[in-house]
Amino acid sequence: MIRLGMVTLDTTDPRTIAEWWAERVGGAVVFDADGWFCMVRAPDLPVALGFQKTDDPTPGKNRMHLDLDRSADVDRDALVREWVAAGAEHRGTRGDDSFSWDTFADPDGNEFCIGDPHE
Repeated sequence: MIRLGMVTLDTTDPRTIAEWWAERVGGAVVFDADGWFCMVRAPDLPVALGFQKTDDPTPGKNRMHLDLDRSADVDRDALVREWVAAGAEHRGTRGDDSFSWDTFADPDGNEFCIGDPHE
């Protein structure tokens, strides 16, 4: 049997981006291999987040990205303001009345989404 243990993102600065994500998800950098690879764990994440150094990041849109869920008690506009104030770039709101999400990029340009609550 295998299971998903980590989602890893390429970055030019693993330590800085790992620290940024750790703060955003309420976790901690639990492993740092001299700055070339860092791992973040958080109580509410089912898998670890990995950040791997690359000198040549892939240009354009990510082929894979994180989809995070907003809690029902969190106001969408407040969430967008909070993430932008922390250094994320808000790239827009998408979807329709039945389900929508906000697309962001972290300080290193990795896209991710935060969607309406769904369980």
